Amino acid sequence: MHADTVQIAMGRGSLKQKIDLYFANLGLGLNPYGLRKARMREIIHLEMKSDDQLARMGLSRDEILPHVFRDLLTA
Repeated sequence: MHADTVQIAMGRGSLKQKIDLYFANLGLGLNPYGLRKARMREIIHLEMKSDDQLARMGLSRDEILPHVFRDLLTA
């Protein structure tokens, strides 16, 4: 496992902060705890993939959270 391809290697706390920051940057005034808890398995599954695997899925690492929460953010 390469450190540059798995961002959750620093611990679960940093992944939680990443999700919180994602919602804060969107300007959503909500507590993402329930959303994060419900979708954490999918987020971790995608974070564990290599950049090449994500690219084959049509995703970049920065697109994981928008992808996982896409149903909440569509207009």
